[in-house]
Amino acid sequence: MKTQATLTAAILSFSPAFAETPPPITGHDFFYAGEAKTQDMYIVKKGEIVWTYHNPGSRGEISDAVLLSNGSVLFAHQFGITLIDSDKKVLWNYDTPAGCETHTAQPIGKEHIVFLQNGPDAKCVVVNIPTGKIEREFPLQVGTPSKTHGHFRHARLTAAGTLLVAHMDNGKVSEYDDHGKELWTTPFPGPWSAARLSNGNTLITGTKLVREVNPAGETVWECNAAELPEQKISGFQIATRLPNGNTLVNNWVNQWNGAVDPATAPAQALEITPDKKVVWTLKAWIDPNNLGPATTIQLLDTPGVAEDVHFGEFR
Repeated sequence: MKTQATLTAAILSFSPAFAETPPPITGHDFFYAGEAKTQDMYIVKKGEIVWTYHNPGSRGEISDAVLLSNGSVLFAHQFGITLIDSDKKVLWNYDTPAGCETHTAQPIGKEHIVFLQNGPDAKCVVVNIPTGKIEREFPLQVGTPSKTHGHFRHARLTAAGTLLVAHMDNGKVSEYDDHGKELWTTPFPGPWSAARLSNGNTLITGTKLVREVNPAGETVWECNAAELPEQKISGFQIATRLPNGNTLVNNWVNQWNGAVDPATAPAQALEITPDKKVVWTLKAWIDPNNLGPATTIQLLDTPGVAEDVHFGEFR
């Protein structure tokens, strides 16, 4: 079993190369999931894997996953959304209609979930978990309705109770109220994710770019893959601004392009300073500690309750 296994990881202090025997990770406790051929999720605490979820016969990739304060996990897996408890018992499930996909979902309090549905009639949906009823939905614009897979990957609620949507095929990030009114928008090439920061700016990621923009849409900070040449960036997906001002980013590796070679695979996550120095990396590709590709890392050593958010009237 992978539980209680020590993670292999590399910790860099302005060093461009991994040590031959990476030390255990000591920088963060986190919940981890990756967009891969199998559905795999992990909780890592004090350098050890303390919880795992594996569904090797699964259909659909995990593009979004959230660990709730009670230990339950909500995850969107392309053809559905599932809520499980800490014992992996299914508490709620949504099967995506034929021709549609679901790549992002977020809990609202204890009773609601907001998610986006890719498809010919792309939309945002708010569902009541206890009743299973849809309580709100509104349409979302997409670039090419027939190209379902490329519509959306990630959306996140803001402290103001609005929703930031990364319109991947529309080349923009937009903010909506709970009735679907667009309140703010900014162009961005192929955005994968967006999050509103405490300073009012928005942190956006695309395949090769992480950018912070102010409310006027002006760039105040960015980091592109070319500035981290030794990290072999194949694809940024989600970026998190840490309390110390650094930025934690995923570096996704595409399993569909061939098997991942642990000897040459890049780090799955990087912590970079505002001046773009790499101060921490996660590299865990070797069994029994193989975490697989990185899509989302939810830090557990920073304050916050994942479901303590609201979307307009939904709390």
